[in-house]
Amino acid sequence: MKKMYLKGVVLLALVFTFSNIAVNAQLTLPQGSQLATVSQRIGINDVSIEYSRPSVNGREVWGKLVPYGMNNLGFGTAKESPWRAGANGNTVIKFEDDVKIEGSALSAGKYGLHMIIQKNNKATLIFSKKHTAWGSYFYNPADDALRVDVKMKDVDHTEQLTYTFDDVSANTAMATLRWEKKAIPFKVEVDVPKVVLNDIRKNLENSPGFSRQTWEQAANYALNNGGNLDEALGWINATISGVFFSKKNYNNLNIKSQILAKQGEMAEASKVMDEALVYASVFQIHAYGRQLIGQDQKEKALAVFKMNAKKFKGQWPVDFGLSRGYSALGDYKKALKHLKIASKRAPDQPNKDAIVNFIEQLKKGEDIN
Repeated sequence: MKKMYLKGVVLLALVFTFSNIAVNAQLTLPQGSQLATVSQRIGINDVSIEYSRPSVNGREVWGKLVPYGMNNLGFGTAKESPWRAGANGNTVIKFEDDVKIEGSALSAGKYGLHMIIQKNNKATLIFSKKHTAWGSYFYNPADDALRVDVKMKDVDHTEQLTYTFDDVSANTAMATLRWEKKAIPFKVEVDVPKVVLNDIRKNLENSPGFSRQTWEQAANYALNNGGNLDEALGWINATISGVFFSKKNYNNLNIKSQILAKQGEMAEASKVMDEALVYASVFQIHAYGRQLIGQDQKEKALAVFKMNAKKFKGQWPVDFGLSRGYSALGDYKKALKHLKIASKRAPDQPNKDAIVNFIEQLKKGEDIN
């Protein structure tokens, strides 16, 4: 009797266990609307969209399959729900750093992307802080992080719902949903210099900060991208006279000179640049001379080209530089003389071909710069 009782208990336990397994088991099976992810880097900020891709499959999409306005979906806690901007679970958009959507600020993070489609070819994009929900059945406007209105466009047929990033620039990209014969584009903008400079500050406090080149790169980026010039000057000074890796070279002195010039300290900038030329290679001095011509400092440019010819006598491209310097000042006779010498020293065919063309220009009395 006791044995029968124990068998019954064991059998009951097994039935309970298998029932739980049956209820809780989740098989991974293919879905009709396949999951997809698309991403785009803007500056150093990665933007990604994860979504499921329903097909048109001969159905009327806009106003039917995707109803206009907010709708009661007949399930969940939401009395009115937007479209989930895809199929199955939430369409999730992720920003690694703060962005602007159509000019409106949105913090870094993950968001459930929903849309309200209107009859007049307009749509309202909703970025919901609740990104883990399944669809929009439990949508709550209190969770909205941002709403923006955009215009829909008529396009060629797209059978499967698709997100793309188009018209990518240095600090923007146009994210676009395409389905059936409509497109819903929205502009994503990143303050790239701000993001990069914040990242630089973090890196300088970690292992990359123990390299002189890192500090040079940081100062140069700040100089050329609207960074704080006092901060940039501090970074470059750390490479010149810092405790860990002080070493003067053409690169760091040149960057310091440019920072000082941008701060209006022209005399000090010129002094630092003169020191930089002591460490410069023949090509660095040549490039600086061309830079001076571009700044309309023609006399100084010729002086730099002459210094290069004296320091690196007979090397390529010192005579090429002298020809540019004399040409800038209108002395085409001397420019032609040095250009003919340069033609014999040119190291490759592209430079030889360029010199042939420059010779013809000088013969016509035309500046080669």
